[in-house]
Amino acid sequence: MDKVLVTGGAGYIGSHACKALKAAGFIPVTFDSLVTGWRDAVKFGPFEEGDLQDRARLDEVFEKHQPIAVMHFAALSQVGESMVEPGLYWRHNVGGSLALIEAAVAADCKQFIFSSTCATYGDQDNVVLDESSPQYPINAYGASKRAIEDILRDFEAANDLKHVIFRYFNVAGADPEGEVGEFHQPETHLIPLMLDAIAGKRAALTVFGDDYDTPDGTCIRDYVHVCDLVDAHVLGLKWLQANKGSRVFNLGTGSGFSVREVLDHSRAVTNHVVPHEIGARRPGDCTKLVSGSFRAMEELGWKPKRSTLDKMISDAWRWHQNGHYSN
Repeated sequence: MDKVLVTGGAGYIGSHACKALKAAGFIPVTFDSLVTGWRDAVKFGPFEEGDLQDRARLDEVFEKHQPIAVMHFAALSQVGESMVEPGLYWRHNVGGSLALIEAAVAADCKQFIFSSTCATYGDQDNVVLDESSPQYPINAYGASKRAIEDILRDFEAANDLKHVIFRYFNVAGADPEGEVGEFHQPETHLIPLMLDAIAGKRAALTVFGDDYDTPDGTCIRDYVHVCDLVDAHVLGLKWLQANKGSRVFNLGTGSGFSVREVLDHSRAVTNHVVPHEIGARRPGDCTKLVSGSFRAMEELGWKPKRSTLDKMISDAWRWHQNGHYSN
């Protein structure tokens, strides 16, 4: 079976991608530093520990496994942190990605799937965000991802590196079978924070701002189930294998939900009220981010199956009650 190198394969999205790749008949090779990932999450193929900025280690892994493609998830992704430590994001995200891309080209591995983000679009309220929308990132996280997109285009022009870029919106949920799930330390994502507050594992959830220009004053986001998301990545790999060329796809459902709506759905799913308090806005947070694109559905044949709030929260709640990792 063909191997696919999955950077960040011990993390939340990467581990789900490894499971999806195995189910699709590939061997996922996880490359992870375990700084934010978990060794326990590597269940579906070989594991190689290493840092993306270690070019010699990357060359060694490419030589050993000879993957046909790369799925690149490894990145720092905390918006607030990127606002106060931008250098960290430029060094890690951009520097590490450049080393990975150069290693892939040197190994003649020229199929590359990149995990980008809707944060590259910035704060464009009341604008339909499709793949042609201008990119105006307002934080170093989004800016670093946009820079990597530019690097990929330059390497395609120079080295024929074919790539699929996925700009996705808020990822949520967990593997319905409970093999892998979301577990960050520290946790920054809304749904697991909310479930922690319900379970009494942390103090009341802080809602960052209730004075945004939205119907209920809280931010609006487009949520996509992690299993649907990684299914799109497998379809993106098959797109490249069919020689259809480089392409950018948004991954969102087109439906936005406010923070308050998520809290209300959580109460219905878990039968618990979410303890919460209102805090100040966070620097770098956008008012509304919702995908207006259906390109992935039309061209890849992507069909989200679990991207409803009820399913995302119920899958996350099931994992939250039973799943955990340790290194």
